[in-house]
Amino acid sequence: MNSGLPLGLMMRCGAQEDRMNVNLEYTPASGGLCWCGSGKAYGCCHEAIERRMEEMRRQGHVVPTRAMLKTPAQIAKIRESCRVNMAVLDAVAERIREGMTTAEIDRIVSERTAELGGVPAPLGYQGYPFSVCTSVNDQVCHGFPSEEFELEEGDIVNVDCSTILDGYFSDSSRMFCVGEIDEDTQKLVDVARECVQRGLEQVRPWGHLGDVAEAIWRHAEANGFSVVREIGGHGVGLEFHEDPYVSYITKKGTDMVLVPGMIFTIEPMINMGDPDVIVYEDNDWEIYTEDGYPSAQWEVMVLVTEDGHEVLCW
Repeated sequence: MNSGLPLGLMMRCGAQEDRMNVNLEYTPASGGLCWCGSGKAYGCCHEAIERRMEEMRRQGHVVPTRAMLKTPAQIAKIRESCRVNMAVLDAVAERIREGMTTAEIDRIVSERTAELGGVPAPLGYQGYPFSVCTSVNDQVCHGFPSEEFELEEGDIVNVDCSTILDGYFSDSSRMFCVGEIDEDTQKLVDVARECVQRGLEQVRPWGHLGDVAEAIWRHAEANGFSVVREIGGHGVGLEFHEDPYVSYITKKGTDMVLVPGMIFTIEPMINMGDPDVIVYEDNDWEIYTEDGYPSAQWEVMVLVTEDGHEVLCW
């Protein structure tokens, strides 16, 4: 599920760069052990990372707070939540078909999540009334499942699934094509997925979120498409939506520094036409392209590691 900044009703991370850009405290746990619970001495664990963070902060870069860096124990539990989330999306992939309603997708998600011991994270979140988001064709995100809407040949649908397992959160989405779709729409779906891959290639320690963003918007624009500006990704794991906010329209070398232990989503919304979007006033949730052209999105969760990255959920 996405996060947004300018639209008041969007799901928010509340990220503020001035709040993030704070002094770090190099305070090991008692006995000199690292605060992360690894069992290692602080000097052999996070000390070098945090000193480099402080150096970059003094150079004017935006750095994450310690709270944004997940511990080994937290990462292990988040991985378990991710496994459930991916299994639920696999169940949707096995059953999605022409003629089914999007409400049926919601039931699949609700039932399979429960079978696996989880809870659908969207249900009740800021008043959202369903277990999943199903966004079809010109719906950009947050589409409401409906008994009245049947999938037809030529439709594309994004199924955005999020899970809570033992208090830990996971979040990813996939695109599904119903029957045969036209060539232009197939290209949109493919390029949206390629944009995520281009972004992932930029995830490495001591890079920037802006590196991810520029790789995405350059690839989208090179293929004649646009990137939605108002809605982006977010940190995730301990909460549904955490700092940092992840934009897909900024430039290389800008935004927050990527540090091992950060977990966030990459989920750009790629439009066939213009990037402008509108909010469906009847429910203040569903987002559509303003020009009526289709939009596509894939979402992954990624962990920044000491030597690159790990995709946790897709």
